[in-house]
Formats: sequence, structure tokens, C-alpha cells
Amino acid sequence: MPTESQTILDGKVHIYRRENSRYWQCSVYLGGRNHRVSTGQDRMSLALEFAEEWGLERLADERLRRRGVIAPSAADYEQAGVGPLQTRLRDNRSVKKRTGPSFRDAGDLFVAEYQVLTLGERNPGYVAQKGSHLRLYLLPFFGDMPLADITAGAIQAYRVQRLTPPTPPDRSTTGEAAAAKPYRRPARSTLHKEMVTLRQVLKSANRKGWIAALPDMSAPYKQSGKVTHRAWFSPDEYKRLYEATRERAQNPRAERWRTECEQLHDYVLFMANTGLRPDEASRLQHRDVTPVLDRDTNQRILEIDVRGKRGVGYCKSMPGAVVPYERVCKRNRPSPSDLVFGKVQRELLNAVLGELDLKFDREGLRRTAYSLRHTYICMRLMEGADIYQIAKNCRTSVEMIETFYAAHIKNLLDTAAINVRRKPQARREAARSQAASGPDRRRSSL
Repeated sequence: MPTESQTILDGKVHIYRRENSRYWQCSVYLGGRNHRVSTGQDRMSLALEFAEEWGLERLADERLRRRGVIAPSAADYEQAGVGPLQTRLRDNRSVKKRTGPSFRDAGDLFVAEYQVLTLGERNPGYVAQKGSHLRLYLLPFFGDMPLADITAGAIQAYRVQRLTPPTPPDRSTTGEAAAAKPYRRPARSTLHKEMVTLRQVLKSANRKGWIAALPDMSAPYKQSGKVTHRAWFSPDEYKRLYEATRERAQNPRAERWRTECEQLHDYVLFMANTGLRPDEASRLQHRDVTPVLDRDTNQRILEIDVRGKRGVGYCKSMPGAVVPYERVCKRNRPSPSDLVFGKVQRELLNAVLGELDLKFDREGLRRTAYSLRHTYICMRLMEGADIYQIAKNCRTSVEMIETFYAAHIKNLLDTAAINVRRKPQARREAARSQAASGPDRRRSSL
């Protein structure tokens, strides 16, 4: 039994010394159990100082435990410069780890509800891509981590881990003779898609009530991405392209490829004169295309009902799209429900672009079938077409066209408005009138 005792911190911490001991001890009752430690001091003043510091630490730990926050470890305190006595006390203490739904639980919930809610509204390949992001990248990193532990720091650690090359294995110990697969840094768009999937999973957990709010997912140390123009064909490059496809259609490398070469030539002309997206052209049926005589221009054009990622829209083509479409109809003799072009002939188009050295533009951007749409938009802007009408006809926004197309078309700059110069006589008269009106201005201001 103690012979001497004293309390501090409003009676929460007890200080006492037993009969057979020269050192003072201190204790506090928290969390349903009694915490006790020896001060290692035989003088009351020093023991009181130790007990006060120790008691405040124990009370702070208890408040953190009640909030579900994991207290720092002993190594954290050593790194922060905390004395060895406090570090020893931290090591002797048991810390209650945070519990709750894990990221894996939220991922399963997201996949289940995403497949049901987007059925028929999103591309099946895009929906399946979400599961691939979880299985290949997000779950191996976050896995069974509690959702409450997924903070801005954890998300930043994931970015660093994805962009850091893996450490190559030691072949002297593994005995592997084959060359290791080269590391390929994920593209900016790839990492962005993974971040979108991560955000959607956390939103599902937030709706479920598993987390109170989403953590900060912005990428630090990054500036706004540079806006570049889309890869397109200049008028000279476009002429080289359709002349090459026409030559290949007239003289194919093999006779069995004649139909495919003719189809590609008509496809290039059709796309560059309509501005359709490749997926819209792939879904296009003959009943969606109607040759008409336009009353405004008195020229034959195509009126097209477009079905694509923006739903159902409408397009009026340039006159140059009529003849290629008529050749397609004459060649295939289709029924109204048959596809006009079907699947894009990527291999043949890439072969022609490779022969002409047009696969990449001068900025290194890759040209594809989508570049024919960009060519249509840029050529319409160069000819002075109204930007709002182009946006309507291409089923996009004026903002998109101004950002990715109009800013890079030199014909949109009005030289007469830019290179304005006053004549010398006009400049002298303007300066003289300004000097004469100076006193009047001062008097009027007074």
C-alpha cells in the first residue's frame, strides 16, 4: 500500500510512493483500464514534472482514440526529436487501429451499381475498363485499407508509385537469363482515367455513408496542360492523301484488294466532307443518308441522320461527299439497313499514311481517321464559315472549336485590323488637337 500520495490535473493523475520503494509512481484511469508507470525519480518536485507531462500525453491519446485516429508510433516521435523517456512510454502503450469498411468493399459496391445504372447508356468496353482499373492498379495498392485511411497523402503516394519505375530483379540470385520487360511510364490520360475510377469508388462510399467527405485528389506540382491543336491534314497534305488513295483504288497491289482500296478512297473523301466522327460513320446506315438539292446553295449535298456518342444529331455535308457516296451505293447495291462503311480500315489507312510520311504531324501528334474530322473543321474555318454553324453541324460546342481549332488557324486573323497605321499628317493633327484641348480639360476638371 502507498504511504504517500498526491493528485494533479483535476484529480485525474495520481502520484504515490510505496513503502518498499524509493521512486514515485503515477497512474491514470482511461478507456476502462488503469495506466501506471514509474517516474524514476525519488524527489517529489521532479516526479510532479514527469507525472504532469505523462498525464497530458495519456489524455491526448485517449481523445485521439475516441475520434478513431491512429496515434503516431514511437519511430515518429524519435524522428520528431522527442526524448527517449517519452519514446519508451509510447512503445509500452497499445494503440487501437482504425477499423471500418475497406476500399475493396467500396470497389465491389461501385462495380455492382455502375454496371446496372449504365446498362445501355455507356459503351460496354468503357464499363469493363472500370473493373480493369480496380483489378490491375487500385486494389493492389489500396486493397484492404480502411476508407478512412485514404487521404490526400495516400492518393499522392499512389501517383508516385505508378510513375516510379520498378526495381529490376537481381539476376545473379534469381538466375533469370531473359531480358526484363522494359518499363513504360503510364500516359497522363491513363493516370487520369484511374483517378476518375478512384473518385467514383469514393463517391459510392460517400453515398453509402462510409466516409464523410472525399479527400483532395488534385495533383500537386502540376500546371495546366498545354492546349495543342488536334492532328489534321493541311490542304496540301489532304490533297496528297486523297490522290494516293485514288491511285491505290485504280491500281491496287493485288486484284483481290480492289474493293477495299476503293472503299478507303471513298471513305477519306466522305469523312473530310462531312466531319463525322469515326464511330458515327461506322454506325451509319444507308437509310440515314439522303441526297438532296440544297435550296440555299443550289448544290447537291447529303442530309445525314447521325447516331453517336451525343445521341441523334443531323449533318449537312459538303458537295464533295455526294459522288463518293454514290460510288459506294453503286458498288455494293445495299439495302436501306446496310452499313455505309462499317468498320474503319485502320491497317490500310495506316499503310497509306506511312508511305506518304503523314502518320505524324510536326508536333509528333498521331494522325488517325479522326484527323479527317479535324480537317473538315479546320478547312471550314479557313474558308470563313460561321463557327456556330460548324459547331451545330459537327455536334460539338463553340468552346471546343475555339480552343482546339480556331486558335491555330492563321486565316482567322484579320490583317487589316491588326496592321493599322496612321498617316503622318493624321498623327500630327491628332497631336496638335490634343495639345490645344489640354488647358480646356484642366479648366473643366477644376
